[in-house]
Amino acid sequence: MFTESQIQELKKILQTPKKIVVIPHKNPDGDAIGSTVALAQILIKMGHKAEVVSPNDFPKFLKFMPYSKTVFNSEFNPQGAEIKIKNAEIIFLLDFNSLDRIDELGTAVEKSRELKILIDHHQQPDDFDFVYSDTEMPATCQMIYHLAEQMNWTEFIDEDIATCLYTGLLTDTGNFRFPSVKASTLEVAAQLVRKGALPYKIQDEIFDTATEARFKLLSRFLDNMQLFPEYKTALFTLSREELLSNGFQKGDTDAFVNYGLNLKGYVFSVFMAEDTQKDFVKISFRSKEDFDVSELARTHFSGGGHINAAGGRSELSLEETVKKFIDLLPNYAEKLKNTLA
Repeated sequence: MFTESQIQELKKILQTPKKIVVIPHKNPDGDAIGSTVALAQILIKMGHKAEVVSPNDFPKFLKFMPYSKTVFNSEFNPQGAEIKIKNAEIIFLLDFNSLDRIDELGTAVEKSRELKILIDHHQQPDDFDFVYSDTEMPATCQMIYHLAEQMNWTEFIDEDIATCLYTGLLTDTGNFRFPSVKASTLEVAAQLVRKGALPYKIQDEIFDTATEARFKLLSRFLDNMQLFPEYKTALFTLSREELLSNGFQKGDTDAFVNYGLNLKGYVFSVFMAEDTQKDFVKISFRSKEDFDVSELARTHFSGGGHINAAGGRSELSLEETVKKFIDLLPNYAEKLKNTLA
């Protein structure tokens, strides 16, 4: 959390109306959109002019969230996004640790001499005017709720804001299944339900609205499965052709990587997919217990994240990326062998 002196300073800064921009990471997920939209709406209720500016669009299945239509997509209007950032008196940076996670928006943020506030739960955060970084937190949405408690903002959390925050908790914890989920996470979830969030409805919107394309892609994803039982590892791939021929849209393969952890005795799941527009491979890593996928992603695949959930990329072909990964597995044999399934 922020220190008491930082909280008092923030309260003083926010006493008068400000122009505020709130930014999530590129390819925002439920936690990124949920936390940014929730914070922006709290600030608006306090009398500020706040707006979420996203580097690009987010999946359709997240657009049930209240206020999701208020998100400014800089992909469609990059100049407009730059102007908003230039005019902002305060810039909140949520759910990412480095400006390279927001692509071109990072340049505009870097140029700004106004106050920058980072709230994030990833490892190795960059330095800003205010930094609330906690890698023990399973979701930025939980951090926003704790910030609201520190700042005495909880009165502003209504049913709609609670829905956004609960959505981020649900998605970033893998439906509350990851080891990072602690009693405090469930306590925050309970408070959000008391504020009006409906778990069954949010669950339905997130997990029970699959498209035909998603099922076709899931079938292909499972067909491409490669198992390495000696390393307790499952590897999945999808090529650009497989994605496009099955009607892929943003969000259609979200959470696919978690399927590998459903296998009895397996502790490491990896999903590699060719980008549908540019020549690189996107990689998702998931693990159980204390096998640190963020270290592997950071060291070998220009990525990072959390101990049990990380992402990376490769400029090699899909086939070459698969080979590189398989060749790396012996280096982690002992750690994988000792990780409990």
